[in-house]
Amino acid sequence: MSATADTKQTRELASRESNGLAVRLVWHPGDDAVTVSVTDSRTGDRFQLAIDRKRALDAFYHPFAYAA
Repeated sequence: MSATADTKQTRELASRESNGLAVRLVWHPGDDAVTVSVTDSRTGDRFQLAIDRKRALDAFYHPFAYAA
């Protein structure tokens, strides 16, 4: 599957931005997986975490706790 096809099959469930940090909660239905991605526009840093679906909302609100 190409990256373009994978992108088309993802669903953004939630997003928020504050103080240069952008956080996205994304569901990947092909894998039935959930990820949280964080981008810091001030530093250019970014990371993505695969999250257990049961903890997805908590990880969305507290991504740095899950990145530790």
